[in-house]
Amino acid sequence: MNSLVILAVAACFFVLAYRYYAAFIAAKVAVTDPSNPTPAHKFRDGKDYHPTNRVVLFGHHFAAIAGAGPLVGPVLAAQYGYLPGALWILFGAVFAGGVQDFIILYASVRHRGQSISYIAEKYLGSIGGWCTALSILFIIIVALAGLAAVVVKALAESAWGTFTIACSIPIAFLMGQWMYKIRPGRIAEASAIGVILLLGAVALGRPIALSHMASWFLYSENTIKIILPTYGFIAAALPVWMLLCPRDYLSTYMKLGTVAVLAVGVAIVHPRLEIPMTTQYMSGGGPIISGPVWPYVCLTIACGAISGFHALISSGTTPKMINSEADMLPIGYGAMLTEGFVAMLALITACTLSFGIYKGINAKPETGLYKPVQTELVQISKRLEVPSRVVELSLPEGKRKTELPGLAGRTGGAVTLAVGMSDILGRIPLLNRIKGIFPYWYYFAIMFEALFILTTIDTGTRVARFILQEMLGRVSKPLGSSSWIPGVIITSAAVSVAWWYLVWNGSIDTIWRMFGVANQLLGCIALSIGTTFILRRSAKRIYALVTFVPMVFMVATVFTGGIQNTIRFLVPPPGIEVQVVNGILTVIMLGLALVVVANSLIEWYRILSNPKIPWDEKDDTPPVGEPMVVGQLD
Repeated sequence: MNSLVILAVAACFFVLAYRYYAAFIAAKVAVTDPSNPTPAHKFRDGKDYHPTNRVVLFGHHFAAIAGAGPLVGPVLAAQYGYLPGALWILFGAVFAGGVQDFIILYASVRHRGQSISYIAEKYLGSIGGWCTALSILFIIIVALAGLAAVVVKALAESAWGTFTIACSIPIAFLMGQWMYKIRPGRIAEASAIGVILLLGAVALGRPIALSHMASWFLYSENTIKIILPTYGFIAAALPVWMLLCPRDYLSTYMKLGTVAVLAVGVAIVHPRLEIPMTTQYMSGGGPIISGPVWPYVCLTIACGAISGFHALISSGTTPKMINSEADMLPIGYGAMLTEGFVAMLALITACTLSFGIYKGINAKPETGLYKPVQTELVQISKRLEVPSRVVELSLPEGKRKTELPGLAGRTGGAVTLAVGMSDILGRIPLLNRIKGIFPYWYYFAIMFEALFILTTIDTGTRVARFILQEMLGRVSKPLGSSSWIPGVIITSAAVSVAWWYLVWNGSIDTIWRMFGVANQLLGCIALSIGTTFILRRSAKRIYALVTFVPMVFMVATVFTGGIQNTIRFLVPPPGIEVQVVNGILTVIMLGLALVVVANSLIEWYRILSNPKIPWDEKDDTPPVGEPMVVGQLD
């Protein structure tokens, strides 16, 4: 199968969906009004509420939602073949993910930038609100741990990659100062400075890695597991304009540029897809994902199709920075389709590798799947300057130290994608004549993926801080205000420590399995809340089908996967360790989501049984006991 065909189909499908389906939702279902003042103007405080240029905010929003999901998920799901993942990305992004992101963003903007838990309380009552808030805290912590685990695997013992990522932080600080203090509003200047410095960091990474300074940037997995939550804590506590927004802006346009280059590379090289349309693992038993194609392809590919995590961003940082309601469609729906295109590129890139190489990189070394292709893996590792390493394998006869090719057993998907990208980009005419170009492409791809993930970690930690502050604001009013520095520090630290614990004690296999269910459970909650919001606000209640139909599919998918995961955690097959904590957490998350969905069904029946005109748009009186608006000035 020629990869260019799939890429062209995806591009056309997404453009048509944005032009017609998204425009219909904005004009008829939401009825956006650019004349309405947004929360960024009403409650401007220079920290959380801050009117932001549409282009810059698109960058922040896209960087925040496009974490590991659109890159890692499709790579892992390629074990089923390219067809299941491609279909889910196309239809999921258009009819589920884009709808969820836009409707939740719209609802939050119309409710002063409040979180999804506040919106749930307003429309579903206190039970629905509290269950949603608790679900979010569980889910976001698991999600952040899952994303961080991927970065740990990609950057461990990699001086080149760690140096480049470390440089992105001071570069972002400089951009923030330039855009808001030194040369206010000079976005183009800040962008040029940031891109040039970041490319310079990638180029400088190789001589640093080959020098005596390499030891400064060589960290073990455990060290990186401490560094990442520390960074998340700092990013969540600082004002958005200082680090988070400029860093996400820089990351986004580097990422979009890389995606564009990769798309051009696929168009020029148009490699064949070596992994077949479907594989023998459709019914289960795969080396990476043990379950069958349904529901697991829908749980593995999350951010590229629909991700509940997006609802946190759409009701967290983004609505507090929307300058005009006219910006909501390109930022809410448009960013989701862009992410879907990224996911399709990731799937294509992974499928251009031979199935043997794919399994040798992705499967755990204990499976021995790298051995049939060990010679090829050694050759590729040398070409990409990925050194061999000695690891301790847990084998049936006991633990044994084994030397592996540099790329063998690099679970998590990030390394597989980087290998595929370097192969495609390194085959572009003229560029393929540059001696030693492949290692640069490989480590540039690692940087590209790590930036995707880290921008989600910093924004996700900040959003979790918002949620926790809203809940604690009921107990202590100062804790609910972002102007009280001790409260900001306490809540940021609490969130960071919680997801650090999971990363420290888990693995990609355990965390990612739980992450898939947790993430999509929040999608079910968000779509059910969106359906209630539309029923209460829209002139035609039939418009609620735009969120109700995908919600039904997601509920069936996620609860099936959640039950299967719980059984595997608590009653595992022989040879697999019982995972009591993961099983209990999964049961709790399923229970909380079930309460919210059941509460929504009761509310829908009450609304549809009432012939009254839907709630007047102007009637936005907060309920009694409203959580404090984070950052509100009045």
